[in-house]
Amino acid sequence: MNQTHTDSLIEEIIEITSQNPLLCYQCGKCSAGCPIRAFMEMPPNRVVRFVQLGLFDKALKSPTIWLCAGCQTCFTRCPQKFDLVKFMDALKEIAIREGIKPPEKKISAFHKAFLKQIKKYGRAYELGLVRDYKLSTFDFFQDMDVAPKMFLKGKINICPHKIKNKEAIRKIFEKSKSKGK
Repeated sequence: MNQTHTDSLIEEIIEITSQNPLLCYQCGKCSAGCPIRAFMEMPPNRVVRFVQLGLFDKALKSPTIWLCAGCQTCFTRCPQKFDLVKFMDALKEIAIREGIKPPEKKISAFHKAFLKQIKKYGRAYELGLVRDYKLSTFDFFQDMDVAPKMFLKGKINICPHKIKNKEAIRKIFEKSKSKGK
């Protein structure tokens, strides 16, 4: 990538996340505390480092960006208060726009199903998420034994939760869509 493209991608990350990835000084506390680090091919701070060095292809093609659980453990440990979850989400959106697919089809299917629920209901609607994910992957029987237990514990609701100001969520999606063009 040329320097202009690199600068524009860093600026885009700053615009999406309201934070500068160049401020991360690579202490590694985010990676050390990450509860799913063992499942990643590289530590999360290395993805940030790739962006800092202008190695966007490596960052955007990394399976790590798709495995981030969004738990915020990294953010609570970061001395710079760098929100790695926002950063990973920004990289996912840029990767999708650039036509870079996640290493597993199911990751993309889950991501799309999740965003569909947020767009429609303003928050995750678990039953709808499971339905959309299963319909897109044709993996109908995986985890089927878990569903009744989750339902009995109140983890899956029949109806979506009502939120205030769904219009604001719709506007966020519209703004995001117009930036991707």
